[in-house]
Amino acid sequence: MKYQVTINNKTYEVEVERGEANLVATYDAVTPAAPAAAPAPAANPSATPATPHIQAVAGEVLTAPMPGTIIAVSKKVGDKVAEGEVVCILEAMKMENEVVAAISGTVGQVLVTKGSVVKTGDPLVLIH
Repeated sequence: MKYQVTINNKTYEVEVERGEANLVATYDAVTPAAPAAAPAPAANPSATPATPHIQAVAGEVLTAPMPGTIIAVSKKVGDKVAEGEVVCILEAMKMENEVVAAISGTVGQVLVTKGSVVKTGDPLVLIH
């Protein structure tokens, strides 16, 4: 299995097999760019953005606990969800991981679909 570990702004790619770890690569961690100034309003206000965004609504954002691929989304907008209920399934390192709701409420927005590739911390679902 290959793992990527970031320590002190250095990323180490390590391959572990039969209890032995071998360093595959080392490189500087990518730091997020400083936020740019907000762009001027578009001339065409009816244009929609190309990527999904979180609506300004009170609630809790369910985020990806690890990088992987979404293989199932079991809720849609308007569905009721109970705390601890499975909302989607994330495949990471050939394992299926259930992503559960942290609060009870109603699904306000679903930001991923089956096949979406996500990184740790990416928003998946908004529950309010």
